Amino acid sequence: MKKILITFLVIMIGSLFPAESFSCTSVIISGKATKDGRPLMWKNTDTQNMNHRLIYSDFRGYPLIGIVRSDATDETRASIWIGTNSQGFSIMNTMSYNLTEESIGTNNGALMRRALEACKNVTEFKHYLDTLRRPMKVSANYGVIDAEGNAAYFETFSDGYHMVDVNDQSNAPNGYLVYTNFSYNGKYDAGQGYIRYQTANDIFAKGAPEKLFSPQWIINNLSRSFYHSLTGVDLRSNEALSLFKNGLFPDSDFIPRRITANACVIQGVKKGENPELTTFWAVLGYPPCSIAIPAWVKAANNNSYLLKKSDDSYNSPMCDKALAIKSNVFAITRGNGDKYLNFNKLFNAKGTGYIQLIEPVEEKIFEISNRKIDQWRKTGIILSEMNSLTKEIASLIEKNFPEK
Repeated sequence: MKKILITFLVIMIGSLFPAESFSCTSVIISGKATKDGRPLMWKNTDTQNMNHRLIYSDFRGYPLIGIVRSDATDETRASIWIGTNSQGFSIMNTMSYNLTEESIGTNNGALMRRALEACKNVTEFKHYLDTLRRPMKVSANYGVIDAEGNAAYFETFSDGYHMVDVNDQSNAPNGYLVYTNFSYNGKYDAGQGYIRYQTANDIFAKGAPEKLFSPQWIINNLSRSFYHSLTGVDLRSNEALSLFKNGLFPDSDFIPRRITANACVIQGVKKGENPELTTFWAVLGYPPCSIAIPAWVKAANNNSYLLKKSDDSYNSPMCDKALAIKSNVFAITRGNGDKYLNFNKLFNAKGTGYIQLIEPVEEKIFEISNRKIDQWRKTGIILSEMNSLTKEIASLIEKNFPEK
């Protein structure tokens, strides 16, 4: 008890400092380290703009799906922050703050959009970077996987890049690499996100020996984790629940934070499998208050809960629902109150927190989706079944999502 109280005071002091902006957490897991042999990539997006949605685009090049800001009204040109295309090439990024003296991110999303339209695999993405005019006006760690089993991060700055192969054991001895907001080849001890980096590494290390990694495992154990590696506090532990009975806690350096806008996991395919079975799991809105929904390039146009509501509203229904109940978690708005979350709203001893209400619904979504995906790997994609599954998931959410 005394130890946790001291820890609480340490975090209290840390909460006086402003939260980082544009500060994401990500991982690429090689197929060598997953139970089913398929690569995974995950990004927890932190930004000042909370409202995002999925888009489908076949405007030019390869058809694609990706996450855009909801105020992006021109979907043919909108910057994409994580996405995949019909060839199974997938890309994401985290801002890097130690590659150059200046942190430049003006072209990050546009670069990923064009890469999805133009690139079939990691080799073509490397060539794409080689041919871009310098300066590129970026400072980012780009994570990429493809349908051929390739997986890499490109630590990219205005004049070049460093490629870090996740399949190379000398780079990733445990089969995965975590990136936050610094680059391994950047200036030592500079950048941001070191606490989140250590937290994510601690959690992935627990899953590595038994190859527990899956989209569901990552979302539950990372995107909804309230473990803090620097202090050792886990807000979901019985000790923490008994000590902080009023539920209020500083929102500082957890993986999900007030500025977390979404979490996405892309599950790739094995070499030789249909790349159109690359599955994009999107958790739109604050992840502890949202539900993972699968999407595929082939059937994205019918994903009513992830796409914009209508021509009059560019918000996604899932994101709106998640942000509505998030407002109860961060209910104090005056002064420094917005730096405190009411953890009892998310998780409590009675089992009535939003996380506790959401996860059984999500469990069902993963169950019915994985069963269908396994079937399509054997029989081929049946588009009508993809569309029916999307509608079934929408109905499950509509009936079971917690009320504000």
